[in-house]
Parts: sequence; structure tokens; C-alpha cells
Amino acid sequence: MKADCVRIYVEKVGTREKIRPEYNAALADLRPADTLTVTMLDRLGRNMVELITCAQDLAERDHRLEILGGPLSGIYDPQGAGKVVFAVFAAMAEVEREFTHERTLIGLDTAAENGNHGGRPPAIDADKLAVALRRRANESVTSIARHLGVGRSTLYRTLAAYDEAAVTRTGLPDPTPP
Repeated sequence: MKADCVRIYVEKVGTREKIRPEYNAALADLRPADTLTVTMLDRLGRNMVELITCAQDLAERDHRLEILGGPLSGIYDPQGAGKVVFAVFAAMAEVEREFTHERTLIGLDTAAENGNHGGRPPAIDADKLAVALRRRANESVTSIARHLGVGRSTLYRTLAAYDEAAVTRTGLPDPTPP
């Protein structure tokens, strides 16, 4: 996709955020008869109402809207049939976004049922924890962490979680000295 853009704004906030600083900065920089170019329709707004509102706001300020990709690629014409087609595709974009969100949640649930919870694997597995528990009576946490190849704070957190779980399980403090 090629566009003759003077400035490029990249939004870095989450898709569910209401305030979009880069979008607002782009609007503030537009002069009458300027064109706001977006890569896809769903980059302009997060739902149908927001898409239509943004397009109307741009037209009222005498700005043009250019969409680089998707079924509405080109310059948006807010007059006549262009307005109706835009509303239809805005509704389709919102439905597709909802479907994508639902499929993502289903995929995460399925992965969790199969024992995959995503994210980084724990730095300290059961074997390393067993070594750390045996050695902590006679060595410093710094020495144990160095031996295991993990950070001290990671080892401290893991040992604290283990001790807390032991107290919860038995109601008694862990017999292993700190």
C-alpha cells in the first residue's frame, strides 16, 4: 500500500480504549481539504457508530477520507450512495471484529482445556524448586539463584509462593528453615 502521506500516526493503545491520542493528534494536524488516510476501515473506528461518526466529522470539517485496503479502498464520498455503502461496510466491520474477538476467546479456552495457558514458561520448574528448597537451609538466595541460572527476585517470589501454599495446605509454616 502506497500513499503520499506527510505524517504517519501509529496508535499504540489497546483496541478497547476510548481515548486515542494518535488519532486525535492526526485530526488536530489536518487543515481544510486535507486527506486522512487509513490502512483499513477498522483502523478508523472500533464499531459502526464510531466509524460513521468519524466519517461524518471529517466531512463536516472539509476533510477527505482515504482507505488504502479492503472493500472500500479509495477516497470515501460522503454523498448519496457512498454514505449507504460506507454504513453497510461499517456494520460488516463491526460484526467481523466481534467474530474475531469471540473466536479468540474460544481458542484461548480450548488451549486452556488442553493445559496450555500461554505466556512465558515459568523460570523455575518443579526440579529447580526442589533443588532450591534443599539448598536454602545452607546457602544464600543469591548463591542458589546463580546456580540455577535465574534471577534473585524470581527465586524469592517462587519461594514465597511455595511457603504460602505450604501454609495454606497444612495450616503450619514450612518446616524447611528460611
